[in-house]
Amino acid sequence: MVHVETAIVATKTVSLVLGSLITYFSFQAYRRTGATALRALAVGFGIVTLGAAVAGILDLFTSVQLLHGVLVHSTLTMVGFLFITYSLYAE
Repeated sequence: MVHVETAIVATKTVSLVLGSLITYFSFQAYRRTGATALRALAVGFGIVTLGAAVAGILDLFTSVQLLHGVLVHSTLTMVGFLFITYSLYAE
């Protein structure tokens, strides 16, 4: 079981780093261009990344049940994807 927990922590960490980079580069592109769509894209990826981080923290450091952690993660992912979808249609 320890190997699985280590793998989960490792993959969550890599996801956090990559998601943070995508968020950062999207935000930098927004600041450079002022495009509303890029701002929405940065917010969307930030929320998705936050969801992964929060779920990992809830799982490792709290007594929250697994299903509640999955619900938090899924909800933040859904909201992030709403922003990303909006960014694809924004003018």
